[in-house]
Formats: sequence, structure tokens, C-alpha cells
Amino acid sequence: MNGSILSFDQVTFTYMPEDESVKPAVSDLSFSIKEGEWVALVGHNGSGKSTIAKLMNGLLFPQQGTVQAMGLDMSEESLWDIRSQMGMVFQNPDNQFVGATVQDDVAFALENNGIPHDEMVVRVRESLQQVKMEEYLDHEPHHLSGGQKQRVAIAGALALRPRLLILDEATSMLDPQGRREVIETIRELREATGLTVLSITHDLEEAALADRILVMNKGQKQMEGTPDSVFSAGDELTEMGLDLPFAMRMAGLLQQAGVPVTGESMTEHELVEELWTYYSSK
Repeated sequence: MNGSILSFDQVTFTYMPEDESVKPAVSDLSFSIKEGEWVALVGHNGSGKSTIAKLMNGLLFPQQGTVQAMGLDMSEESLWDIRSQMGMVFQNPDNQFVGATVQDDVAFALENNGIPHDEMVVRVRESLQQVKMEEYLDHEPHHLSGGQKQRVAIAGALALRPRLLILDEATSMLDPQGRREVIETIRELREATGLTVLSITHDLEEAALADRILVMNKGQKQMEGTPDSVFSAGDELTEMGLDLPFAMRMAGLLQQAGVPVTGESMTEHELVEELWTYYSSK
């Protein structure tokens, strides 16, 4: 797994290892993420996603196997060096705000890391521009929408200039509009900067934009591949409690009604384009 920005090698973690009746939360898990990739880690509640998130930022350490990040083995000695190169955005945006204004909030982590004031001003503005929130510098965070709050949280992570941005169920508490805002922000960031992104999510609409998807089930990696290859196992995914993207479910219903669509469209836009192309050629 050399050359990876983050890797798990045969990692197992059990919350009560002394109790043989307790099954591992994560069992014999191996995967790696390369610089510049967008990888989505998906699974239903209880699949092991939360434990994996804690293992990758050093809140937990495996009983078996190794976690490596930024070329270092995860340990108490390397923990802070590794964390300084990671940006994390969590589930509830309201729990992440500590500043009286948007710019105060984005600056908070920079102050804690001893960034000089002049440099801090530049980073705050640049990161807010990256998420299209520069007009809200002096706004109070509690007046923002859910999607806007999450974009500010992303700006706070970007201001630290991380090598890896981790989104831990970052869209799960947002309404559809807020979810679209955040996903579009990440997509544009990737295109503009080549940022390495790990999305931990149960939302396959979000996962559809990733380069690669890892599917977790009962603490084990069930499958891995491109969105196309993973979504081709439609019935298997639904049996694990995961909903296929809306466009794929709608395509299935259209096929049942006799409409000749391929069923491969992963976004509403792609499905509309396919339908338009079909009917305009008749």
C-alpha cells in the first residue's frame, strides 16, 4: 500500500475484546486511498463506518492490523502530525461552530495552530471563496441555512490546507437543497484543486460522484469498485439496507413500464438526457 495517503491493512477492532461473544465492529479490513482520489465509504447504520472514522483519526487504535496515514503508522507519537494534515467535517453543522461570525469560526483552528494573523486573514478569505461563502464573512452562523453552515465548516477545514478532507456523514442532517449545495461544493473543489476526499456516508447519491466506492456490511468490506460496477449489484445493495440513487430507481420503473432506458444513469440530469435523446430521435 506504499504511495497511499491513507491505508488500512487487515485492521480489526472490537469494543469489548475480552468478551468473546461480542463481534468485531471492523474485521480484517484493508483498503487504501491515493492522493487526489475521491473515495466514498458507504454502509447502513451498524456497518462499521463510525468505527472506521475513529480509527483513521486516532480516536481508536486497532487490536490487529495497521492504519497508516501521510506515510506514517498511526500511533500516539505520530497522531498530531497526521491530524494536522487532515480536515474533518462532521454530521451536525451546529455542533461545529465556535465563533461569533463566519470569519471568526473559520479562523478558530488557524489561531489554535499558531498561524500568523496576516496569513490567517488570507487563508480565511481564500477558503470561504472556495466554498462560495465569501459574502458571509461577518454573518452570524446561526442565521445561515444548513447547507451554508456545512460549507463554512468545509471552509474551516480547507483553511488548514489539509492533504485529506474527510466528510463524516456531512450531508445526512441536511434538507435536499442543502445536500445538493454541499455535494456540488465538493465536486467543484475536486475539479479545481485535486483535493483528496473521503466521504463516509449512507447516501448513494453522494457516493455516485466518487471515483471509487467501498461498501461496508457488518464490519467487513462487502464490495469495492467504481460507482458503475458497485451500482450494478442493485439487489445486493438494497438487501444491505442501501437505497440506489433516485435516477437508477426511476430508470428501473421506466424499464418495467416498457420505456427503453439503459438503467445506467446515476443522476437525474443523465436520466433526463437519455430520455430526451430517445424521444427526440423518434
